[in-house]
Amino acid sequence: MVYVQRGLLGLLLLALSVSPALAERPFDHGAWDTLLRDHVTWQRQGRTSTVDYDGFATDRQALHAYLERLSAVSAERFQQWPRDARLAFLINAYNAFTVELILRQNPRPDSIRDIGSIFRGPWKQRFFTLLGKERTLDDVEHGLIRDNPALMDARIHFAVNCASVGCPALRPEAYTAGALDRQLDDATGRFLSDRQRNRYRDGVLEVSSIFDWYQEDFEAAAGSLGAWLADQGDALALPGDARQRLRAGDLEIDFLDYDWSLNGDPAGQSTSP
Repeated sequence: MVYVQRGLLGLLLLALSVSPALAERPFDHGAWDTLLRDHVTWQRQGRTSTVDYDGFATDRQALHAYLERLSAVSAERFQQWPRDARLAFLINAYNAFTVELILRQNPRPDSIRDIGSIFRGPWKQRFFTLLGKERTLDDVEHGLIRDNPALMDARIHFAVNCASVGCPALRPEAYTAGALDRQLDDATGRFLSDRQRNRYRDGVLEVSSIFDWYQEDFEAAAGSLGAWLADQGDALALPGDARQRLRAGDLEIDFLDYDWSLNGDPAGQSTSP
């Protein structure tokens, strides 16, 4: 009997010692990964993607189950995760709740900017809970990511998706802690290599308005917007002299108009990435 009691006590102590490790286990985004693979398709040689919102609507129960699991994570548990797990969690949350916001509209909007009013647009809708508080999409992007030096990375601007044609592609896979750096590099390269949104022409570098709106983030990452873009010279197909002029601040940079059309209508033939 004493032996059995000691055995039970040992198991209890083992369970208690393991529980902190279990609390730190990163979040499983497998359900979101499945939804993305089923309902997001690469277009134009993997430079853009389109979203099958009708397909997401059919799988709304699975989407809601995933969103409920996101909302159930406490701030305390979140803070126990490694940095890349936290950032992947917030990127996926932003993208998943953006899809949910589109699905809530009836009829479906032609643009995400049609949602809400002039005083409270789509990014200021307080329609979900995350890390113990009611949140807006702006809270996630600007408050939890951009205003947090421990998580901020300029490449997130090519990962969070605003449901628009002009936005960098929504990936047909979830972001994960183990693959995050590779995924962010890949998302950045795909977007910059899209000549409809970023191009060097007649001695002028024409880039997405993203670089205008968030110029301070690229300056913080590389010292100047020109230096950041010069570092991406291969993806932008810049000649050597243009890269040097960018770094010196001597190359003109123009910002292209942004296409706010919903990213739900096929823009071209589907291809492999």
